[in-house]
Order: sequence, then structure tokens, then C-alpha cells
Amino acid sequence: MTSAVRLQLSPRDVATWRLVWRAVLTGVVAGLLVVAYRALLGTGVGVARRVYARLAEQPVLVPLWLAGAVCAGLVIAAALRRVPAATGSGIPQVKGMVLYGLRVRAAGVLVVRFVAGALGSLAGLSLGREGPSIQIGASAAQAVTATVGASRLERDHLVTAGAAAGLSAAFSAPLSGTVFALEELHRSFSPAVLLTAASAALTSDVVSSVVFGLRPVLDFGAVPVLPVHQYLWVALLGPVAGAVGVVTNRALLGSQTAYGRVPARWRPVVALVLALPVGLALPQLLGGGEDLIRFAETVSGGLGLVLLLLVAKILFTSTSFGSGTPGGIFMPILAVGALTGSAFALLAGHVGLPGGYVPTLALCAMAGVLAASVQAPITSILLVVEMSGRVVHTLPVAGCVLLALLTADLLRGKPIYDVLLHRFLAAGPSAGPAAGLAAGTPDQPYDEDATIELAVELGSAAAGHRIAELDLPAGTRVVRLRRSMHDYTPTSRSILLPGDYVHLVVQLDPSGEDVHARQRVRDLFRHEPGTGQA
Repeated sequence: MTSAVRLQLSPRDVATWRLVWRAVLTGVVAGLLVVAYRALLGTGVGVARRVYARLAEQPVLVPLWLAGAVCAGLVIAAALRRVPAATGSGIPQVKGMVLYGLRVRAAGVLVVRFVAGALGSLAGLSLGREGPSIQIGASAAQAVTATVGASRLERDHLVTAGAAAGLSAAFSAPLSGTVFALEELHRSFSPAVLLTAASAALTSDVVSSVVFGLRPVLDFGAVPVLPVHQYLWVALLGPVAGAVGVVTNRALLGSQTAYGRVPARWRPVVALVLALPVGLALPQLLGGGEDLIRFAETVSGGLGLVLLLLVAKILFTSTSFGSGTPGGIFMPILAVGALTGSAFALLAGHVGLPGGYVPTLALCAMAGVLAASVQAPITSILLVVEMSGRVVHTLPVAGCVLLALLTADLLRGKPIYDVLLHRFLAAGPSAGPAAGLAAGTPDQPYDEDATIELAVELGSAAAGHRIAELDLPAGTRVVRLRRSMHDYTPTSRSILLPGDYVHLVVQLDPSGEDVHARQRVRDLFRHEPGTGQA
């Protein structure tokens, strides 16, 4: 007698697949929004190039352009006063949502991102689309969670998934979007985060591919494969890329500090006005930098011009980003990296590097400079490989990234988004829009209670200890423990092992005095090399 097979999901599996379907929905919404934003900025930069060309031919029109720039800058400043969470890149704000439970008004962020982004692109500011796209994706996730009634933990997962979807649609890079969510936002490879981020990133990539096609964002031509016996040049390029990444970070942060001395309403105006001489003298620098990367790939001479563009791109990006005008720095940093690689290859060509390897070293330096700036090496490697469509260059790209990262550490460089997040939090809600950093609602910027999932990392303070032995903030409870594929309800005597995943309820002080409770908890479960933990 044959018994019927009964197909039935466990309650945990039902919850998992419900979350996956919500991530897919998030990917669709995020993909549509980011595709629209990507097209809007592309059109704006195209218009800016034509306008500056016209101004170069008819200088009499410059006063009219300046009047328009002042008006546009004041509009951007007014929008940021109403929704300060839309300031700058957007990635620090998303990290704040995931790490600290920051509450941000999604609708306001979306409106300001589109309006201010369009105005900035029409001036040709050196800002990219990736950071705003990540925040747009996170805002799409907020809209989905509000519609479907997700729990706090599901909301955190879906916000992360939305961020992954945003990067995926912005760069047509679903793997990079997924890894970014794990490496930069959560810094742990939680199965739930991985599944939701991958689902959303792949879905948004489908939406992006339908509109923009399947060609890589950086459609490099025939990039020659660097022979193994020429890898010495990669070993020399890595430290150079690392140093340039550190210099770029310091320029960006220094510019932001300098803008702090300018009244908030005039900061975007200053950035837009400074774009005028750049647009007239060096129109190659306008926009995020896709055209500049293509130039760096094909340049065969003119080392002086490449170095001029490299320095000018760093300075122009700093004046654009430091003003707080909404826009990202991923693409400008990639452009800086491509110019760095090209300049190095042209110089090395005089001392033994065979001709034809300029695009190869430009590709390596793009990843190296990005890794030194963001200090997310896996994301940097995958992003360049995906955007260029050249998997065969993974080894030299990875080698350059590791050496650049080492150099950044030796030079005491800090991850740009971590520094921006710390500034964000240091400004606090009371700092208001004048700081250009505050986000959330003034009366209650943080969740009073939040459930978070953390991995117990090997070498962390929590690994090998009982829950009762952990120095958890007051009111924090471990409510669930996942080991292998099984869930347990822990007690105070439960011993945590490396590889475990724990769910904690973190109770934050409603007065806002203990806003770092989440980070204090995360530090217990994370291993930082050099901390002395066994």
C-alpha cells in the first residue's frame, strides 16, 4: 500500500518564504523607482553638456545661467531643510536605519531625491546615482513594509534588501548589490539577509535590464589579459590606488567640514556656481564619471592631461558632495580610480610595461581606489567585474584591491561611510538641517524597541560565553538562538558558539541619550582584528 506524500511547510519555512516574496515585491518597486531616477540623471547630465557648450560659444548667456543656478540651489536647500535625511549620499542614512533603528520619512526622501537630483544633474555636478539609489531602494522597502504590515525584524531585512535592489538597478550588478548588503550594511552573512537581499537584487536587475538592456554599465572594449609575469605592475599599482583612495576620502570629508562654515541655504548654491568654470574648461568632469572612465580606458598618451583630470575630478567631486546636495560618490570614485590606473600605466610604459595594458590597469585601479575609500573589498571586486563584464580579470583586480586596502590601513584611512555615519549621529536630531546630517523626526528619531539578528563571530566577546556573562545594555534580551538549521529558546545559561545567530530585543532610551545601544550590542558579537579577543 502506497502512502500519499504530504507536502507541508513548517511555520519557520512559511515565514521565510513570505519574507522572500516581500523581498521580490521590494525589488520590483525599487527597480522601477531607480530606473526612473537613473534615466532622469542621465538626461540631466546630457542637457548640462549641451548647455555648457552653448555658454562657451555665447558667454553673454552666463549671467542668465548663474541666476538659474542660484534659484536651483535655494530650492535644493529648502528641500533639504524639510527632509534633511535626503542629504548627501544616502548610504550613511541607510546604515543608520539598519544599525541604529533611525526612522526616516520615505515619501519625503523620494520626492527630494528626484527633485534635487534632477537639479544637480542639470548643473553637471560630480555626483553619482548609486548612493541615492540605495536610499531609494530602502525607501521602497519602507513602503512595502507599511503596506504588508511586516514585523520590526522583517522590516530590517527588507530595508537591507531594498538597499541591495537599489545598487543592483543603479549599476546592473545584482551580485554586488547582494554582497554590499552583507558586507557594508550588516557585516555578517546571515542566511535571512542573504536570501532577501539576493531576491530583491535579482528582481530589480530584471527590471533594469528590461529598460536599459543587458550591456554592462561600463562597456569596456577588448581589455587584454595581463600575463602572470607582468603582475609586478599590479603589486606596484595597489599601494598607489590605496593612497589615492585615502586622499580622496580626506578631500571629501575636508570639503564637508569647510562647507560647515557656510550658511546651510547657500551651500548648494556654492556647489552649483563652482560647476560653471568646470563645465566651461573641463566638460569631461561633468556628471558621475562614466564618460571619464571610457576616456581613461582608451587614452594612449598625454600623461599631463590624465593627471590634470585626476586632480580636478577629486576637487570637483569634493565641492559637489561636501555641499550636501543629494548625490553619490561611488561612480566619481570609480572614475578617479580609472584615471589613476591610466596615469600609472602611461608612466609605466616608459619603464618597461608593454603597450596595450592601459585599460587593464585602469580596471584594477578602479577597484583598488574604491576599496581603499569604502573598505568593502568584496563589493569593490565584484562591482568592477560585473560592471565591466570581464570575469577573467578577477585575479589582478583582487590583488590590487588587497594591496590598496593594506595601504589604506597603513595610512590610517577610515571607511568613508562609517565616518559619515558617525558625523550623522554626532550632529544629532537637535543639530537640525544646518548640520546637513541630521535625519528622522525631531521628536522620536529612534525606535524604542527593535529586534535585530546578529551572527556570533569567531573571536568575538560573545563566542564561547554564556548569555548571562555578556555585558548587554539594560533591557536587552536574547529571545532566540539559531544553531545549524534549528531554532532554540535560550536561557541565561545558554553558551553561544561561533556561527550561531541570535535574535535580540534592544530597548532604547526614548530620551535619545543611549542611541548607541545597537552598536554596543553589535560590538559584543563582532570580532575586530587586533582587539585581543581569543
